[in-house]
Amino acid sequence: MGGPYAAVLLNGEIRVTDRATGAEVSIGRLTGGLFTGAVLHDVRISGPQGPILEAPRIAAEYSPADLLTGGIDVAVVSFVAGNSTDGAADGVALGALIGAKVLALVVAGGLRVVAYRVALVAPTRRGLRLQATRAEPPGEVRLSLVVPAYHEQGRIGASVARLAEALAEVAEHGGVEILVVDDGSGDATAAEAAAAGARVLSLEENRGKGAAVRAGMLAARGRTIAFVDADLAYPPEQVQALLAEVEAGWDVVVGSRRHPRSVDVARPPLLRSLSGRLFNLVTAVVLLGHYRDTQCGCKAFRSDVAQLVFSHTRVDGFAFDVEVFHLVERYRLSLTEIPVTLVSSPGSTVRVVADALAMVRDLFRVRRWSGRGVYDVDAKVRR
Repeated sequence: MGGPYAAVLLNGEIRVTDRATGAEVSIGRLTGGLFTGAVLHDVRISGPQGPILEAPRIAAEYSPADLLTGGIDVAVVSFVAGNSTDGAADGVALGALIGAKVLALVVAGGLRVVAYRVALVAPTRRGLRLQATRAEPPGEVRLSLVVPAYHEQGRIGASVARLAEALAEVAEHGGVEILVVDDGSGDATAAEAAAAGARVLSLEENRGKGAAVRAGMLAARGRTIAFVDADLAYPPEQVQALLAEVEAGWDVVVGSRRHPRSVDVARPPLLRSLSGRLFNLVTAVVLLGHYRDTQCGCKAFRSDVAQLVFSHTRVDGFAFDVEVFHLVERYRLSLTEIPVTLVSSPGSTVRVVADALAMVRDLFRVRRWSGRGVYDVDAKVRR
């Protein structure tokens, strides 16, 4: 090939040489490195010695995938370049070589990503089921219940009263704190919650459910910290089931509307149900575990685990639940699902289409933050 640069094909790898200086750049290695970095940053999880790219550490699983995809890479480039009208070897046109390399990267890289994720799925799911032996978590009371609230005037007082009644026995045996987080409502939500006996934390402006839950979880004083929705879509008595599982040794306990023993008394609107199921499929962009329901508004944590997880969350909207699941996986915490009963909940503030689009956007933000090491923590706080 004429001109200031020469390109050759060697073992499926494109090498471009500056004729004047002799400097050589391997497009194959360069693009391969960029591609690998782009597709693997979502599998960055916490290893025993700190956050790492897990792929190089599991050679037994990854080496066959690398050999196979490398062979596909070479085969595709060789086939396309060999059939180019511009010739083969050092006579192949640079444009044809680059096109062949891009195609090879797409084919081989796609297979490599699938293989890597498959290799990570099994250990991640085993880790979620493995309870660690821990000392009793710190806290002033047995249970804190965080209730994010936005424009709940006229309903929040009754909700607080119902929660207090349902948890009276827990209050007698260790103490209960009901913490309502007013997400910048601008109405009487905070005043009504306080009048009903709740501790109230008010955000200056509306920031979203994720921000409200984060603020409440970090301010709570219980040894177990749970959160539920202000509309009490799940009967408040179910909080005791969450508490029991955390006290039985689980780091995180989540309600699941898809659990085989869950009861759906009042089915949600079709559009909301369908969008929820589709979103649960899209969460595979971020999550490795198999979760039947990431968005159930009924979850509980050990206080030390809540501090670790929510001090690192960044999503302010409804997708914060998925971010929480991602951090549970990343920090190798244990998690179990329990059945729930879903009852009628009029007056929801969820906007199905707009919120669904924002949630999908936030999923990719979590993936990007994870790859940049935003969620890294010092190794001494992990088991």
